[in-house]
Amino acid sequence: MISWPCMLKLEGDNELIYLDSEQDFISQCQELLFSDDDYVIDSAGHSYFITLISGKLALNANKRILLADQVSNLIRAHEFQKASLCLTKIYFLTVSDAIKSLSY
Repeated sequence: MISWPCMLKLEGDNELIYLDSEQDFISQCQELLFSDDDYVIDSAGHSYFITLISGKLALNANKRILLADQVSNLIRAHEFQKASLCLTKIYFLTVSDAIKSLSY
């Protein structure tokens, strides 16, 4: 079961997209073109492949589980792109805290 909120990581892009709920996922991602390497990370660190089944977006679990430091690194790269925060101060104890930081 997916633990919301989540974040979307597009391959080749440091920008992360905050996804508050399944409805948010559907509305935010409806117009995007996905590659096989794009994925969603939930608040527990589980990752999901994005698939299109019968014209509807779906999330399918894969075996990859990310730790808080791995998600923190993704957020550092995201913030570096925006050049708005001191990157050395970005650290999160949990994946959930890291993902929630994107909501601001």
